[in-house]
Amino acid sequence: MNNKIIIINGPNLNLLGEREQSQYGSDTYEGLKKKCFDKSKELDLMVEFAQSNIEGKIVDLIQNARKNFNGIIINAAAFTHTSVAIRDALDIFKKPIIELHISNIYKREEFRQKSLISDIATGGIFGLGSDGYILAIISMQKLLKNEN
Repeated sequence: MNNKIIIINGPNLNLLGEREQSQYGSDTYEGLKKKCFDKSKELDLMVEFAQSNIEGKIVDLIQNARKNFNGIIINAAAFTHTSVAIRDALDIFKKPIIELHISNIYKREEFRQKSLISDIATGGIFGLGSDGYILAIISMQKLLKNEN
């Protein structure tokens, strides 16, 4: 089975647990990583976890993922609504992509309700808190299993 995935996190997600807990919950970034690593190990997935506040670094991660990973789970955070560069890099990936957001972007401010990446993602998870990451990992494992 193809089992190597990358979870890419965008700006400010390194501050989970500190910022807007009403939107993002109380889990810290390190706690979230541990939960994701534990679930991935349980499902026999190899996972890399990455975060950047810099758009170009996220583009580099996506471009490099083409050769090194079988799937991407991405929470592009604020770049979801603004980055054509991230969208274009994801479009070139040509393997399963799950778009993920801790909050429900469709229930937030109008400017957050437009995702530039939803139409190229294989699927999306929105508004289920940090548990969305676990659901995304489970879903990715199923996607990769069905691809063979």
